[in-house]
Amino acid sequence: MTKKKIIVFTGAGISAESGIKTFRDSGGLWEEYKVEDVATPEAWENDPAMVLSFYNKRRKQVMEAQPNTAHHALVELEKKFDVHIITQNIDDLHERAGSKKVMHLHGEIIKSRSSVDPDLTYMIKGWEINIGEKCVKGSQLRPHIVWFGESVPQMEDAGNLAAKADIFIIVGTSLNVYPAAGLVDFVPHNTPKYLIDPQAVSKDYISNITVKKEKAGIGVPELVKKLLI
Repeated sequence: MTKKKIIVFTGAGISAESGIKTFRDSGGLWEEYKVEDVATPEAWENDPAMVLSFYNKRRKQVMEAQPNTAHHALVELEKKFDVHIITQNIDDLHERAGSKKVMHLHGEIIKSRSSVDPDLTYMIKGWEINIGEKCVKGSQLRPHIVWFGESVPQMEDAGNLAAKADIFIIVGTSLNVYPAAGLVDFVPHNTPKYLIDPQAVSKDYISNITVKKEKAGIGVPELVKKLLI
């Protein structure tokens, strides 16, 4: 028998519980940096060394973090369901917890990529990318991150996946950041939907949705237990 398909859409809230700081939690700053100074193509043009330094610090933080109970609970769902995770997060906590099918909309901090060919990516050894490290085409390596102002190349694939959901779970995001927040629009009208976030507000415009105003570490294991019955 074909397993039901669960699509899980995760945001910064699930990573925050592993100690990874988020942009919105720190007054519009990331580790005391303004977003426009470190997370835009213009920032890269103006000061690539500073951008690399910023992401090196974030990468070290990610590598020191550990998956939390919410990450592990989502892995449990794979015992009964065909689980696909679509995440806005750039860390690898889902993979380290054991999730097998993870799509990163905004890139992966543990990878570098060519400045001239976005399809040319590399796993980073250690936690640093330095000036002078180049791809095989001779361009400086940059973080494999979708910066503000850049297109999200996997949005179409994510929308197609959301459209096949038998159950759609949203964790750690208030659904305010587009284009990713628009994913829920692709989910079939009658598909059961769950939103788990401490800042969650009523989403009356979304059909068949249950809102749980809980942290991921509490709300996700509770929902998983219910779904596995």
